[in-house]
Order: sequence, then C-alpha cells, then structure tokens
Amino acid sequence: MTAATAPLEPRPSRRSVADRAGRFLSRNLLFVYTGFAVLYLMLPVAIMALFSFNSPVGKSNVVWQGFTLRYWLDPFGVPGLQDAVMTSLQIAFLSMFVATILGTLIALALVRYRFRGSSTTNILIFLPMATPEIVLGASLLTLFVAIGLQRDFLTILIAHIMFNISYVVVTVRARLQGFDRRLEEAAMDLGANELVTFWKVTFPLILPGVLAAALLAFSLSIDDFVITNFTAGHTLTFPMYIYGANRIGVPVQVNVIGTMIFLVAVGFVAITTWLQSRANRPPRTDKPVRQPMPETDPVLATRSEA
Repeated sequence: MTAATAPLEPRPSRRSVADRAGRFLSRNLLFVYTGFAVLYLMLPVAIMALFSFNSPVGKSNVVWQGFTLRYWLDPFGVPGLQDAVMTSLQIAFLSMFVATILGTLIALALVRYRFRGSSTTNILIFLPMATPEIVLGASLLTLFVAIGLQRDFLTILIAHIMFNISYVVVTVRARLQGFDRRLEEAAMDLGANELVTFWKVTFPLILPGVLAAALLAFSLSIDDFVITNFTAGHTLTFPMYIYGANRIGVPVQVNVIGTMIFLVAVGFVAITTWLQSRANRPPRTDKPVRQPMPETDPVLATRSEA
C-alpha cells in the first residue's frame, strides 16, 4: 500500500510587467500626475531658454543651429525692442502698484463689512475675469473713443488696472477668509488704535496674499496682448512687438528677454517664500534657559546662621 502524498501547491507565478506598473501607478499616481503637469508647464519655458542660446542662420529662430552667447551680451541689439520692453515694464509696475492697493482695500471692505450693494459689488468684481478679452478690449475701445480720450500709454494703463483689480481682490480675499479677528481685538485691548493694529497685526498676516496678488497682476499685465492691442494706439509694448516681428521672424533677443523676466520672477518668488518661512519658523532653544534662584527668606537665613 503506497503512502498518501500531499497535493503539490501551485508555484506562485511571477507578476507581469503590466501588473507591477499598475501597482506602482496606484501607489504613486499623485506624484506621477504632478510630474507630468510640471513638465507640461515648464517645457515651453525650457525651450524658450534653450533657443536664447541659438545661433540661427536667417531671421527665423525655430531650428537649432549652434550655441552662442552673442545675444545674451547684447539683448537690445534689435531696433525698437528696448523701448517696447521699457514701456511694458512701466505699465506692468504701475498697474501692479495701483491695482494691488485698490484691490486689497476692496477685499478688506467686502470681507469685513456688510453694506448696501455688497452683493452687486461681488458680481462686478468677477465680470472682468469672466468676460472674454476681445469683448473687454472692444468695449474699452468704444469707451475711449466715445469720451474722446486719445489712445496711448494712459489708456493702456487704465485698462490694465481695471482687469488686474479683479484678480487682486480674489487673491487677497482668499487670504482674509481664514483671518482670526481675535488677534486684532487683542491688539486693540492692549491700547493700539485701528491704524496701528492694521500695520502691526493685520498687514503682516495678509502680506503673503498681497505679494501673490501683486505678482499675478504684474504677470497678467506684462504679457497682455488682446486688450492692449485695442487700447494702445501708436504705443508699442513688448507683446505687440513680438506680434509684429512674427511676420518676418522673431529675433533671438526676444527669447533672451523672456528668459530674463522668467528668472527674475522665479527669484523673487523664491526669496519671498524663504523670507516667509523664516519668519514663521519657531525660535531656536539651543541654549539652556537658566532658572532664577529662589529668594531666601531673611528670617530663615538668620536662624540657619545662628
């Protein structure tokens, strides 16, 4: 009689490549998606920076020909480019400054106070953001022509301030939504008036939101073309210069200036983030804190000496 043999267990099969890839994606889907999103956003910027070192044969800068630093050493070598860049920078800084101040005050009023017409004001704030740029530009053109205002630097500035205010209000308002009003009440209980409370308590806490709104306003203003094209007249900005040069070939200096603007913006954001994180860092307690010696009762001390 033969002994009963135990059934052989099936050997575990190796996981297929597709199975392992699926498990990897299920565990790291968020990181993979974030990586592709960052790559999608940064790839055009990287190509722009790469072709700022190109040495094209003709006027077209779309085919890599060779490496050179010639255009970085002379970024304004094309006639009219420097004036267009300076005009765009002036409009961007002025519109950012005015829109940030007005937008911050409007956001404070909408969040802190309830007044007649606040709901209508909220709708009007979102209108420039929801309106297509070509409709907004045509409307502004009609307005300026109707009132007899000549289209030049001033009309561009008015238009940029108008659509930048909406983005500033939305950004600063999001920062104010989670603001703890008890901090202001504590400061006023300690003797500070409204102005001192705003500058010493409120403004430092909402400063990251204000800086983010200012950067957003600057970015929207310096690269706007559609609204500027309706309101510029004979004034030439940097985006309009690129549009005009595109018919015969965009010079390499445009890539150089675009890369410079991008690096300055990234550097400013990095410095602001570093300063904010340093300000929010808790104080270091490396050194031991010496406890004060307890005071000795003079009566007990006299008795102990006796």
